[in-house]
Formats: sequence, structure tokens, C-alpha cells
Amino acid sequence: MKAVHLSRDQDAWGHVIARLLAELPVDVPADLREKARVLDGFYITTRYANSHAEGPPFEHFGTLQSEEALLYAGEIIEFARPFMAGS
Repeated sequence: MKAVHLSRDQDAWGHVIARLLAELPVDVPADLREKARVLDGFYITTRYANSHAEGPPFEHFGTLQSEEALLYAGEIIEFARPFMAGS
């Protein structure tokens, strides 16, 4: 998303995908913003051992979450692709 912003001469800060999508000067489908929120929820919780009350991250995430995250990330990449093609 930062690359899309930069291709439009905009500054983009942070790591919150939903916000980066919302700040684009184009129509972003509501379902894509919701999927970005799901991915944002994985940002801290999958990386840090103390992000859950008990147990390491690998005990809280499995195949189902991984497949969902990959699917949603792919959809966001496909949304961004046309904006980058002309850059």
C-alpha cells in the first residue's frame, strides 16, 4: 500500500493496512478494508511472545489463520497491482 501511495506522490506512514487503504484517493471496496483489518490483527500478535495472556504465538495461530491471511493479502496485492502497472 505504501508503494501505491508513493506512486501517487503521497506520503504513507505506519503499518496499518486498513488505514493505508482508507487514505488512498481511490474507491476501496469495503470488504477489502475489512480483510485488511484481519491482517492488521496479526501484526503484533504473531510476532511477540508476550502478545497473549498465555502461550507463545504459535499456539494461537494455525493453518486456518495462515490460509485466511494469505488469501486476504493476495486480494490486497491484486487490488494494488493495476495502480503500480503504470508507474
